[in-house]
Amino acid sequence: MESRCENCIIRQFNSLRALSKDELKKVADSKTSKKIKKGEALFIEGQKLDGVFCVREGVSKLSKLSSNGKEQIVKLTNRGEIMGQRSVIAEDFTNLSATAISDMEVCFIPKEVISNTLNTNPYFSLEVLRHMAHDLKEADDVIVNMSQKTVKQRLAEAFAYLKKNYGEDENGFLLLTLSRDDYANIVGAATESLIRMISEFKKKGLIKTDGKKIGIVEEELLQELAEGF
Repeated sequence: MESRCENCIIRQFNSLRALSKDELKKVADSKTSKKIKKGEALFIEGQKLDGVFCVREGVSKLSKLSSNGKEQIVKLTNRGEIMGQRSVIAEDFTNLSATAISDMEVCFIPKEVISNTLNTNPYFSLEVLRHMAHDLKEADDVIVNMSQKTVKQRLAEAFAYLKKNYGEDENGFLLLTLSRDDYANIVGAATESLIRMISEFKKKGLIKTDGKKIGIVEEELLQELAEGF
């Protein structure tokens, strides 16, 4: 019963909260639950989706490949987010790829259910518009950061973001462990340069490391660096 949409608290974080009990039952009857292993793709850039993904557990990265094959991570998804809405609603190919960076549990909701509900429930349509507008705002922020902030500022901002949104373990390390390649693809740097910057941050006492794990030591100084002070 916990996997039924009408009993799931996850929907409170996305546009599904606008659905009636009967509409939620239709979604629950049509959806399928999937477990995605770390490193597996939910969908790839240029794919035509037959539905949307609702994240129950785990984290994925949304990324785009440049013409030279360089990956740029534009967003990390959180629990409760719905992926693939734009592609399904616009009946267009996906503009990004979604890859699990931890083990995930997602619910796949068929396109027909989403389209039918959009046509019959104006409150759901409004919620979808609000979430898509929020995604556009985040995309605007990424563009500004990439054009106006240095790579060091973007790296400091990434560390602060990960702590705020995903927390730390009992030893003070970020709960979400990313590879050095992923960090490089978030801030727009070569992996070798990223590794040197992490070493520099560590020497200055801003962070600590243990293998792939990174912990924030001087959060205030890191935040000042992110803001350009």
